[in-house]
Amino acid sequence: MTQTQIALPTPDGEARAYTFTLEGHGPWPAAIIFMDAPAIRPALFDMGERLARHGYFVLLPDVFWRAGPYEPIDIAAVFKDEAARRERFAKFMGSTDPEKQLRDAEACLDYLDRQPQVKPGRVGVTGYCMGAGISLRAAAAFPDRIAAAAGFHGGRLATDAPDSPHLGAPRIKAKVLIAGADEDAGFPPEQADRLRAALDAADVDNEVTIYKGAKHGYTMPDLPVYDREAAERHWSEMLKLFDEALKEKAHA
Repeated sequence: MTQTQIALPTPDGEARAYTFTLEGHGPWPAAIIFMDAPAIRPALFDMGERLARHGYFVLLPDVFWRAGPYEPIDIAAVFKDEAARRERFAKFMGSTDPEKQLRDAEACLDYLDRQPQVKPGRVGVTGYCMGAGISLRAAAAFPDRIAAAAGFHGGRLATDAPDSPHLGAPRIKAKVLIAGADEDAGFPPEQADRLRAALDAADVDNEVTIYKGAKHGYTMPDLPVYDREAAERHWSEMLKLFDEALKEKAHA
């Protein structure tokens, strides 16, 4: 397994990003991981490696690169000081917005197009927490480049906001999988229903569900809300989505 930090060219400057590949020359289908709000840290690197082991070229962009350099987050240390945590994450979140995220997503896709280790064709995207919204927005913004879009324990995916991710449903061509958390005020059942209805109306192949008993952040092993059963279910369902959209079609 090879993990490499790269400088990703974007219209706003060079973004930090990380790639994960198996030993060898590939080519492999590509997948992008859009991170959660606790920022770049070892848990995300572990997820990148795990996805790569399943036969994918994985790209993990740092959504907070505009906030300046920072060491990978130590979650346990950060949560010990509430004031420091709030200050740090206010800085991080203030450095990005949906428009910047889509510019970065396009830069990710352009980068993948240039890599000889990447199999030509559309890619898969998956996102966590805020990354779920990025995943949906990217699928709508780049429909001819994204074949599968997943999101887990995301929030505010189908609201009255003028930039709510569900409004992009008519432009999505990807297969979509969204799995919310049962204990998550940011994505209650009525939002799941609204998102599902929007995708259905647009004839998008989709599954929108809520994992019963799971809390926001259930996929992340370094968070106190980690739920092993729900996390493993997410891996199983995400890999099935990616394999069907990115591998099986290649052999059809």
